[in-house]
Amino acid sequence: MGRTTQGWDGAGRGTADDLVAEARRALFVMFGFMAAVWALQLVNWLGDYRLDREFGLVPHDMSRLPGILVAPFLHFGWSHIEANSGPLFVFGFLAAYRGVVRFLWLTLLVAMTSGLAVWLFQDTHTLGVGASGVIFGYFGYVVLRGLFDRRLIDTLIGLVMAASFAYLVTVAVPGTPGVSWLAHLGGLVGGMAGAYLLRDRRDPVPAAVTATPAVTGAPAVTGAPAVTGAPAVTGAPAAPDPARAELHKELRDLGLL
Repeated sequence: MGRTTQGWDGAGRGTADDLVAEARRALFVMFGFMAAVWALQLVNWLGDYRLDREFGLVPHDMSRLPGILVAPFLHFGWSHIEANSGPLFVFGFLAAYRGVVRFLWLTLLVAMTSGLAVWLFQDTHTLGVGASGVIFGYFGYVVLRGLFDRRLIDTLIGLVMAASFAYLVTVAVPGTPGVSWLAHLGGLVGGMAGAYLLRDRRDPVPAAVTATPAVTGAPAVTGAPAVTGAPAVTGAPAAPDPARAELHKELRDLGLL
């Protein structure tokens, strides 16, 4: 069952040190990820691109359906992998720095949605490989993740990425020539769905205690001397709003306060 939280960026949020530690882990993950993709390309090249022919995605062919999980990590040549490596690393890093397990689930999801879009709707006489569908999935995830996780920093990152790479959407629309726009569109939809499905489900912030219930049935204490001269207590100060405090802390981390 999903759990809810109160407020924008509620209690329990990580500090700037936590973000640095998460970013460091994501960096190591992406270096390993890219090393594996390039090693696979080397093996593919040494084998005269036999892996492309055996595991590339062929639409409507049931025997090639498992290629959905393999084809995103194969490429047709060195120029193909070079073109994909930059955006794959950048968007993969941004997708991974909130957790490696979540990143692996996201990769599986966008590989499936991108591959299924090609397998179901692409022309039969084609062979598809390449990481561009996964790249679009990471992009869609990064843009929307902050909204579903209710994290200020991630929302700002998503806005910057959306503004900087909005042109990517132009190669994920029907009829885009020269590219597998179905792979791009399928990956984008998968990444946007992943932002919701893999959202951060945190425990609710406990409500502030406002009153102490009266204890009934206890014997009355008599004969106690009255204390005079003490200032009357008219009301306890309101508990600080944890959501506001965390928001202010993140703004300070960003240098905005």
